[in-house]
Amino acid sequence: MALAGPVMPALNGNRTPKAFPDHRTREHDVKQKWLLTALAGLAVLAAPAWAADHAKPKNGNSKGPAAMAAPPKARTVVTHGSVEVDGKTIRYTATAGTILLRDKDNKPIGSMFYVAYTKDGVRDLAHRPVTFLYNGGPGASSNWLTMSGLGPYRVDLVNGAATPPAPYSVVPSHQTILNDTDLVFIDAMGTGFSHIVGNGKGKMFWGVDEDVKSFGQFIQRYVTRNDRWNSPLFLYGESYGTTRSAALAYYLQQQGIAVNGVILQSSVLNYFDGSPGSDDGYVFDLPTFAALAWYHDRIPGKPASLTDFVEQARKFADGPYAAALREGDDLPTATLGAIAQRMHALTGLPVDYLERANLRVSAAEFRKELLLPEREHIGRYDGRYVAEDASAIASRPTFDPSDQQISPALNQGYLWYVHHVLKWNTSREYVGLSFAANKAWDWKHQAPRGYGKWQLPDVAADLAAAMRMNPYLRVLSENGYFDLATPFHATEYDLDHVTLGPQLRKHIQFAYFESGHPIYINPKSLQAMHARLDAFYAATLRADDRGAAG
Repeated sequence: MALAGPVMPALNGNRTPKAFPDHRTREHDVKQKWLLTALAGLAVLAAPAWAADHAKPKNGNSKGPAAMAAPPKARTVVTHGSVEVDGKTIRYTATAGTILLRDKDNKPIGSMFYVAYTKDGVRDLAHRPVTFLYNGGPGASSNWLTMSGLGPYRVDLVNGAATPPAPYSVVPSHQTILNDTDLVFIDAMGTGFSHIVGNGKGKMFWGVDEDVKSFGQFIQRYVTRNDRWNSPLFLYGESYGTTRSAALAYYLQQQGIAVNGVILQSSVLNYFDGSPGSDDGYVFDLPTFAALAWYHDRIPGKPASLTDFVEQARKFADGPYAAALREGDDLPTATLGAIAQRMHALTGLPVDYLERANLRVSAAEFRKELLLPEREHIGRYDGRYVAEDASAIASRPTFDPSDQQISPALNQGYLWYVHHVLKWNTSREYVGLSFAANKAWDWKHQAPRGYGKWQLPDVAADLAAAMRMNPYLRVLSENGYFDLATPFHATEYDLDHVTLGPQLRKHIQFAYFESGHPIYINPKSLQAMHARLDAFYAATLRADDRGAAG
């Protein structure tokens, strides 16, 4: 996912900004610190252009060449195409372009790159939604999501195993949601072809709230330029993009812009989970461990239904397991053994290993231990992916196969597509993952309801605040059973604890797929996503037309 997953602070479960291990999963191996390039739009395709733009010139001018050069003009390149969806041909216009962001004095500070697909022949734009899509990181471009199959083209990948090197196949996607909505894929500032200009500085964009404001300004400028102020608006974020979407829905509401729907794929919403001394992360991870043990046939007497098995794991995690962890060092030896036996039946891990771990196994440790007899380890972003590891005795894997076996195809395929199909020609290097943005990220967040700035964001509260202000707002949470980066049970917990009343609570829907963090990698899951999104768009727009928020 090329920095698709939330590259988020968590050292042994402690959320401390500027560390880059797993969200919730406490994966903190130094060798993986800069390899969180995976499933959503990150692998580094070229040396970051940011560094070249902001290098100190020989004359000592600290502003650098980008600050001295005249800001570029916004430009667009338009092409046309067609794609068949559900037996019907959709003709569309593809626009690759840039929009300039400006400061309070109306001076350009950034150029944001986007790829938009709009259905041809639409006479009434008031009945044609427009959806803004982006990956995460933070510091990730959106090439993964652009080539996921939600747009009219996708990279043809091997499902659940390594995709061979080039030549890659970029093929039409018959699961695109262009039948439901126009699509605008956006690269965050400092990623992809988006870059800082004029007197702009990284600190204007690289933070939770700064990022939300920049996307808010982009959306307002896009809808103004394209006469879409009266179109239904949807937000679609993957990974850290879900953090952005939740906060952005509230921010836009404060700007006088109501969002119709928010789609959260592989979510990370509350960064306080897993704070020092908390065992929440272990509870959240366990149902995902069970799903992956089921997939890899590590379950004694494996049941036929994954869904039913996961539900067993949920109930155990929230009940006996959570209660045992709360006992801490006072847990009786007999109870420790009984819980370890039940964990073995759910996760396939050896009983003695679980006892020695004091029932607490991180995602990184699980990835290493599950297939240890075969000297193999599983992926973080998608645990279906397997690779040989360098050491059979190390406690953590040395790399993520679900990144390394997918990223090259999506990265190289995307750049070929941009150049040959979209006809976007530029001398600017493409930044799949901006290390500069990631390292400098300001995690402080202005909470809703005037609570002041939090050191770490809980944007589930922002989303709930937006829903209270806009009772028509609908939310769809898409989750992969095999995702160890943003485990689905953590998302369930976050969205179940936003203190919404029964009526608004019904406006949050959950969907589950037999895939990982980049759900669309599995063709069957992509097809199921398409059907679920069809239903979500239809229901959301139908509710709006009905004139009732119920």
